[in-house]
Amino acid sequence: MSVFIIITLIILVFIIIYQIGKASEYATVLRGEEKVKAQTNRTIAFLLLVMFVLSMWGIWKCNELFVGRLLPIAACKTGENYDSMFNVTVIVTGIVFFATQAILFWFCFRYQAKDKRTAFYFPHNNKLEIIWTTIPAIAMAILVAIGLKNWFDVTSPAPPDAKVIEIVGKQFNWLVRYPGKDNELGKRDFRKINDANNVLGLDWTDPHNMDDIITQNGELHLVINKPVKLLIGSRDVIHDVGLPHFRLKMDAVPGITTTLWFTPSITTEEMKNITHNPDFVYEISCDQLCGKGHYSMRGFIIVQTQQEYDKWMASQPSYYAGNNPSATPAASQPAGDSTKTEPKAESAKAVTMK
Repeated sequence: MSVFIIITLIILVFIIIYQIGKASEYATVLRGEEKVKAQTNRTIAFLLLVMFVLSMWGIWKCNELFVGRLLPIAACKTGENYDSMFNVTVIVTGIVFFATQAILFWFCFRYQAKDKRTAFYFPHNNKLEIIWTTIPAIAMAILVAIGLKNWFDVTSPAPPDAKVIEIVGKQFNWLVRYPGKDNELGKRDFRKINDANNVLGLDWTDPHNMDDIITQNGELHLVINKPVKLLIGSRDVIHDVGLPHFRLKMDAVPGITTTLWFTPSITTEEMKNITHNPDFVYEISCDQLCGKGHYSMRGFIIVQTQQEYDKWMASQPSYYAGNNPSATPAASQPAGDSTKTEPKAESAKAVTMK
């Protein structure tokens, strides 16, 4: 019996020794894991700081990379205002972005997890809530007010001496109509649209239409330092008159006439010298996806002196005369002349949509 007891005690001693050894091993593993965890926290915190520095450096290098590859200076006063608004917005948001990211990454480094550090529970603070709600709201209100001012400048009534030009989008090119010698655009009727000889549906019973000039290649001629008002429309789907060099754009909507006005301040030739690009042209882009040929809907703007503009206009036949070479030019007759012969045959041919 005593032998059995001794054997049992020996076994129990070995079991106790084994368990003590396992417990010591577990304790050693746990101490090692905690050490590894602390080291990992320090490494990650340091890498976050490195990432922040590299990110800021990358942003700066990207800015240097794109210098000289963006649009040149704005070619009108309105565009200069938009550039100024853009710069203010970038400065304000840039400061906020840098400050918030710097604080975020610094906090990750400064307050990394440690054995003797516990999180501080901070449920609510009315003062802080007011500060970080009011300041962004005021900044946003100021930026919106600047934007609205610039928008109202573009869409406000044009100066009385502004040149009125109509630009109409169709799949997939731009149609530009200039008033003739009477300096007034005639009426249009969409039912008279005919791609053969009446692309804008001009009403030939209106004498103001007889001297109007239409270019179908998307070429828009403007005079430097003279305000121009664009009457914008569409023959089919929604297009958008994009004038990137003037920092302007406006939707062209079927059945609705939209407008904007601006004053070109740099001629095409002057911009060629500024950009050191002899092939430079002001572009008209369609900034609205309008169909499978959207990519090809590109127009051009030629800003020139008054003398050059007058010479170009003198070389352009009226749209009516161009499609009716044998007809008597009706533009020479006064607008109110009741003896004018109406082009009935042409008018009948024009009405193709009812």
